Amino acid sequence: MNEQRILEELLALLEANRVTIRNEPLGGSGGGLCTVKGQPIFFVDTQASSAQAAAFCAEAVSKVVDIEKVYIKPEVRQFIEDHTNSEKE
Repeated sequence: MNEQRILEELLALLEANRVTIRNEPLGGSGGGLCTVKGQPIFFVDTQASSAQAAAFCAEAVSKVVDIEKVYIKPEVRQFIEDHTNSEKE
């Protein structure tokens, strides 16, 4: 599964958990999760690569979704684990 497809799956997980998705040109940094007026919003940087945006999205999913309680495709689950475990080390 390529990074674009993984990004789409991750964004769907965020949306299913009531996170608003906004696509904005942010200079290629990849975007990120924030809260505005109590509403979680994930910004996707339209100038970043799919791989970079997916990595930021994986981090957001790990904060918003209890990945142990929902079905996630194995490739997507592995991507989340790879990108959240490496940041904790």
